[in-house]
Amino acid sequence: MILIMLILNSCKTQYSTTVMQNNFSEKQIKDLEKITVFFKESICLSKNPKFKKCFEKLPHEYMEAVGSPVWSNINFEKQKKLYKQISDSTFNQIWVFCKSINFNNNKKTLKSICSRYNGKYQKYLIDFGKQNEAIKVYANKVVGAGVYPTLYLHYSHILRNKKYFDLNDPNIQLIIAIHYLSLNDEWQRTDEWESE
Repeated sequence: MILIMLILNSCKTQYSTTVMQNNFSEKQIKDLEKITVFFKESICLSKNPKFKKCFEKLPHEYMEAVGSPVWSNINFEKQKKLYKQISDSTFNQIWVFCKSINFNNNKKTLKSICSRYNGKYQKYLIDFGKQNEAIKVYANKVVGAGVYPTLYLHYSHILRNKKYFDLNDPNIQLIIAIHYLSLNDEWQRTDEWESE
């Protein structure tokens, strides 16, 4: 009986990693898993997809050529529901709302999503960057600018640099998920900034 339980536990996919455990609470890690699962199912259009296989097979170039990058196809209403399914504690350690100016629309001040300065997610990126040079560069860009740099985690960069982007690694999946969901939010959010 014990042998069967050990076999079953070893077959179960472990989402959490040491670097996640060093930076987030157990509850927050469950929220991070929800974020990753939502992202995978949104871009792969199936339940429990194999992330690596799906990401590599997506027609990234074609989608960009027709003005519809992968992340812009994520249903934003469902994404906003995802935000409500994770704790405020987790959301607020990853994101913060900031002001942006829409120059195409009479310079309206809009609500935009940015990276939470000195939040647990930025610390996690820095921590993971100690073992992954590409993520170290990315973390410096996110911390320095406060936003998610559109071009750095571009699919071509990820697929060309497989040494740094193991698509089977839950850390890489989480980082790509948060990056692409952030870009989608920036792209689709149209709320005006309300003075406090």
